[in-house]
Amino acid sequence: MNRLVIIGTGGHGRVIADLAVKNGYTNICFIDDYATGACLGFPIIGTCDHIEDENDGETDFIIGIGNNSTRKEISEKHKVNWATIIHPSAQIAVGVSIGKGTAIMACAVVNACASVGNHCIINTGAVVEHDNIIDDYVHISPKAVLGGTVHIGKCTHIGIGATVSNNIDICSDCTVGAGALVVKNIAEKGIYVGLPVRKMR
Repeated sequence: MNRLVIIGTGGHGRVIADLAVKNGYTNICFIDDYATGACLGFPIIGTCDHIEDENDGETDFIIGIGNNSTRKEISEKHKVNWATIIHPSAQIAVGVSIGKGTAIMACAVVNACASVGNHCIINTGAVVEHDNIIDDYVHISPKAVLGGTVHIGKCTHIGIGATVSNNIDICSDCTVGAGALVVKNIAEKGIYVGLPVRKMR
């Protein structure tokens, strides 16, 4: 399989295209509901209504959209061959499992026995330490650091440069703000900011 369809031409989709080239894909194209023509020199071949038209059983697909809920919606609607793409500079330790549709960016670290779910983003320079459980549709932003034995629930977004201490559980549908520090479990969905974090009202 050497053909990849990237859904979304925004910033995340363009980074995915770079990962795809570095992973040896030579036949790359985009699908986007709001753009036509080309992106980074690769053709935009249609909208999301055309996803199934391109599903020939041999083509790989990946969702190049940063919004967690949007990735969830698209992935649940379409049953295609979802690619997992990892930048060559990322450090993936022994015993790690990585789900379908997940993208791991440059210089990210995923340490021993961590589990990363489906359609996640482990962004540039992020650190996912040993024995973490990252549920589906999670986005770990650039330079965020998760200590050992952390559990992140579905569709949660950990902001740029945030730090999560060891042995912390964060529930689904949360946003942890940029630069925040999490030292206690988060059991209620919402937006959390600060040092240490507090829930925004």
